Amino acid sequence: MPADHEEFLLVDGYNIINAWPELQKAKDVSLEAAREKLLDIMADYSGYTGIRVMVVFDAHQVEKSRGMEYDKNGVRVVFTKEGETADHYIEKMADLIARQEKVRVATSDWIEQQIIMGRGATRISARELLQEVENIVGKRRAGEKSRASEKQTLGDRVDPDIWKIIERNINQDA
Repeated sequence: MPADHEEFLLVDGYNIINAWPELQKAKDVSLEAAREKLLDIMADYSGYTGIRVMVVFDAHQVEKSRGMEYDKNGVRVVFTKEGETADHYIEKMADLIARQEKVRVATSDWIEQQIIMGRGATRISARELLQEVENIVGKRRAGEKSRASEKQTLGDRVDPDIWKIIERNINQDA
């Protein structure tokens, strides 16, 4: 795929919340807390991978909902309008985007997986996405640990500009 193409991940928000144990626990406290936690996780995922993420939440049963879209920390957040399911919205977006770009859809809804694959997107289950996220977190922690172990002495941790000032002062005193 040429470098000028982007990769997109369309996430069925409530499907993922109901599938990930950590988000299920958050949902027991508050649905809003679970949504926010998912959005934070997806923002980190997007930032690390460079994949553009859109998280879609059903609001089709919310009376008179006109729908809402906004960006949060680099993630596109969509609440569907009354009468429109997240699945339907994701299908429309897959139709539009998959013609030009690589699109994956995160859902464990088997029927939805079949539909989006017929529209040029690929699927990733909630469990597979969780594994990807956990792998990324593991790599980040390993990288942080490696960087931390590289700086063993106080001298290694001091900013080079500070060292220049210290050396200048030492040379003036000598």
